[in-house]
This record gives sequence, structure tokens and C-alpha cells, in this order.
Amino acid sequence: MALKPAIPPSADVPPPRSALLSEWPRAAWGLARLAAEWRHLPQGPRGDGRPVMLLPGLFNSDRSNLVLRAYLRRLGYRPYGWSLGRNFGVRATGPEAERLVERIVAIRAETGQKVTLVGVSLGGIMARLVAQRHPELVREVITVSSPFAGPPTATNVWRQFEWLTGEKIGDPQVKARLAEAARPLPVPATAIWSRSDGLVNGLICREGEGSACRDIEISSSHLFVQMRPETLRAVAQVLGAQSGLDAR
Repeated sequence: MALKPAIPPSADVPPPRSALLSEWPRAAWGLARLAAEWRHLPQGPRGDGRPVMLLPGLFNSDRSNLVLRAYLRRLGYRPYGWSLGRNFGVRATGPEAERLVERIVAIRAETGQKVTLVGVSLGGIMARLVAQRHPELVREVITVSSPFAGPPTATNVWRQFEWLTGEKIGDPQVKARLAEAARPLPVPATAIWSRSDGLVNGLICREGEGSACRDIEISSSHLFVQMRPETLRAVAQVLGAQSGLDAR
């Protein structure tokens, strides 16, 4: 696609206006590519039946991850939605993510295995928080365009976050959660991110050089990033590479 939006010059500023305005055309292009390439996508590594929970982004529900869920099921994994409705932050998960943790505990009890968490945008921050606090429940974490490593003001959606969640980005509890999510995880972690993301600065969607967190850069809009063929392939490759981990 010829459209190449500008990228932010540093990690502490939001994506430029041109990148923001290009979000919907690029998202539509991504959906068109998905339709064209869907038949060839199941050529990734075969799954081993492990449980994988998919966490949606801000305002989204499990419906936003239907494509990724269907793809992982075709590969041989056991994908689960988070079953908490739309992602309104703590309104959905509870102040200490207790509802989310309860859901993961239930999946762990059902399957007898630790749960892999794949979180999109805000869902990725939540996945990292749970892994920090309950590594005994989590096998690994994969984040997709998730701005966990920088200030909320380096996004074009922090005002929407405040409106939808009822929290302020300056609140001490919000700052504390983000700082906790940004710390290196006690479980394997991968960050899938795009430098040309129009909603969040891609540079804050990864841990950075020298970290143990695997870093996979793609070229994508933020909208519908979880439906991009390159995102689906990246998730499949990461899951396949971790097939030898102890899941008990």
C-alpha cells in the first residue's frame, strides 16, 4: 500500500496527525488483505492444545478477537475470550483485576495448564499486570500494539481512556499500574508493535533494546491490528517457539 504515515520522532509524544488520519484507510486495507490471505494463514506451526486467553482493547469486547480466536483454534490451540464484556478498564476487571484473575483461575482449573495471555492494546497492559502478580497462573504474555512502556500522553486516545474508564491518567493508582506493567515480566514475553501506529506511539509498545522481552515489529494501523495477517502469523510463530515450555 502506498500510504506511509509519518512516525513519531521520540517515545514521549503521540503519533502525528497524519498517522491518526490514516487509521481507517489502513485498517480497511488490512481487512482486505485478511480476506485475500485467510486461506493460506493456517500454515503456521501446529498448536499443542494449550489454553490461550485473548484480552480485547479499550471499549472492545471478545467480538474484536473473533478472527484471532478462530485462527488459533484452527492451528490446534484452545483459545478463550475473557468473558468480561467491553473493556472499560477497572470497571470490567475490578480495581485489583480480581474478575480477570478469577477468569484465568477458572481456565487453569479446567485445563490443568498455565494460561497464555494475548492482549491487544489496553488488554496487553492488563495481561502484563496479571503476569507480574500471578506468574503461577501465566505461561507467557504476548502484547499487540499495547502502550505499556511509556506515558499515556504519548497516545492519541488518553482522553477516551479517561472518559470510558472513569479514571484520570494522573491518578496515583493509574501511574502505579502502568509502572508495574512496564517492569520486566517473570514469564516469557513478546511485544508485537508498529512504528506507524496512529493511535499509540509504537515505541512505547515494547521494552526496548537489551530486554528479555521479544520484540516483533510489523507495519500496521492500530485499528484492527489483531486481524492483520502479519499479526496472526507473528502470534502463531511465538506460540510455536514456546511449545517446549513447562505448562504445568
